Amino acid sequence: MALDAKRSISRPMKSFLRSAPVVSALGFVIWAWMALVARTVRWTIEGETEARAVLAAENSGVVIACWHETILLIPSGWNRAVRHWPERRGRTAMMISLSADGEAVARAVNHLDIDVVRGSAGNKKKASKDKGGLRAIAEAAGRLRAGGYVCMTPDGPRGPRRIASPGAVTLAQRAGARVLPYVIASRPAIRLKSWDRFIIPLPFTRGAIVFGTLIDCPREASPEALQEALQRGMDEATRRAEMLAGYPVQPKPELLPE
Repeated sequence: MALDAKRSISRPMKSFLRSAPVVSALGFVIWAWMALVARTVRWTIEGETEARAVLAAENSGVVIACWHETILLIPSGWNRAVRHWPERRGRTAMMISLSADGEAVARAVNHLDIDVVRGSAGNKKKASKDKGGLRAIAEAAGRLRAGGYVCMTPDGPRGPRRIASPGAVTLAQRAGARVLPYVIASRPAIRLKSWDRFIIPLPFTRGAIVFGTLIDCPREASPEALQEALQRGMDEATRRAEMLAGYPVQPKPELLPE
């Protein structure tokens, strides 16, 4: 009986939270919070000169790789660091899942003048449920070929945390693009007890943005080798960003013997 009562309460509440008016209001709140964070965090930016040179020289688009836990920081940092660069040629888009939770974030990102590509990889346990992955990849590849920038989370949408999947490098290979690690950190910040330890950034704090080393993704290259290169690039940029933001320095992971 208690279990049935719990379900009867949670379902109406879930429906309410996913209703159009609530999602719209939540999207506005998230946008306002992102804008406040962008304007008030004391940012340290590293790798900016190299990144600007890349954007000025590239004829094709660039895949921007970021960790899933920093979704609320990614647009704030991008607008703070990149929005007014004269080297920018194309629009920036962010890949966001088709989930109900992603809808509010998508609306907030649109308010920040960043386009949204909706879709994510399917869940093997729910093979019949369309996550829009193929449509999202096709749209993202088109944007990259047109010289745009597509931001995606190589460890999303379900993890493991901070483990790069082949998605970003595979998309870059398909579109003739390159991958740029983009890591952002802030301290102090609220961390949720989710699989990715999702970050809720706080205004008037200390933040760091690190652009990593650009990764070439030729079609003939091994996807596994490119995935390893992305993992190394993300790990190095993460350690640097967290150090600049004031976190304790984390040791580099030991290499396994061959």
